Amino acid sequence: MNFTERLDLLRKQKEKILSQKNETLTPGNGIYEKYKYPILTSDHVPLHWEYDLNESSNPYLMKRFPINATFNSGAMKWNGKYILMVRVEGADRKSFFAVAESPNGIDQFTFWDRPVTMPETPDPDTNVYDMRLTLHEDGWIYGIFCTERKDSTAGKGDESSAIAQAGIARTKDLIHWERLPDLQTPSPQQRNVVLHPEYVDGKYFLYTRPQDGFIDAGTGGGIGYGFSDSMNPAIVEKEYILDEKKYHTIYEIKNGQGPAPIKTAKGWLHLAHGVRNTAAGLRYVLYLLLTDLNEPNKVLAKPGGYFIAPEGDECVGDVSNVTFSNGWISDEDGKVFIYYGASDTRMNVATSTIDRLLDYVMNTAPDGLRSSASVETLNKIINGNKGKY
Repeated sequence: MNFTERLDLLRKQKEKILSQKNETLTPGNGIYEKYKYPILTSDHVPLHWEYDLNESSNPYLMKRFPINATFNSGAMKWNGKYILMVRVEGADRKSFFAVAESPNGIDQFTFWDRPVTMPETPDPDTNVYDMRLTLHEDGWIYGIFCTERKDSTAGKGDESSAIAQAGIARTKDLIHWERLPDLQTPSPQQRNVVLHPEYVDGKYFLYTRPQDGFIDAGTGGGIGYGFSDSMNPAIVEKEYILDEKKYHTIYEIKNGQGPAPIKTAKGWLHLAHGVRNTAAGLRYVLYLLLTDLNEPNKVLAKPGGYFIAPEGDECVGDVSNVTFSNGWISDEDGKVFIYYGASDTRMNVATSTIDRLLDYVMNTAPDGLRSSASVETLNKIINGNKGKY
């Protein structure tokens, strides 16, 4: 196959991938619908990213910059399009951000022509990933993401110890970004930091995840929060715990805020992730909670167990048994698009509505924290179903 024939075949395959229609998986669980196909994979990236398309300099039409994965995307509605701020990972393990857009939120996601050019701080990032997007009432779109750097105190020969902090940037158009100083908190390391979309008591309100180490939360107690007078710089002098981790739950090892919460008539709807350890390694699942409209640090309801967990093909990937979300979109008609990464490899979507999610959060029993409490909850449901089965 010569250069021209191979390029023509690659273009046809790419068009087939980008135009593929998604299909709802039925009957589902009544809470949300999942879809048959991932919405973004490494196969969705443009040909002109991976390939040098000049026959003279690349006569065998080889990939010159292979893309390994597309996952953990921030999300927002922008100019009538469903926008994902995608974590794109190259074969070199470095992640960067790129925007993909869809006309309907469930398929036909297409990357913009170029990835995001993110300015660096005086202490350059080794790796950046998992951006949360927040359109704040101050008029800026903020992107808060994990910035990873090598631990300068690591011993000789230790090339894996790292420091994670919350990088901050802001934009008006998702193209031109102003890099702000990294968030300052009392915690040694920070991940999963999210900006609340409104001022709280006249201050910026940030969800944090205090942790002692790069992977382990250690003494960090769960999803935290704090206040800052400014975003330039953003300084949280004291962290409080909003939702603590607990023994023998889906969030016993650590938990973290997903995207910015959605404002509803009943309160702020939160999507979070929880992590527990298993014989097969860490397992990441998603769960929901509801906080007060006027006091977003006050939890009103939280169902027990997971909301979304990896299943089927979602269980397998570079880091298996993981569902992770840092982006969702609520449409004006009440439809909600929940975007989640599967096993650090691909992006999937589930859809629901505000009404259904509120019903689920407010009318599903909390975790009773004991086996006997689980049986008691189940018996209540069974008793209510007498004569109906």
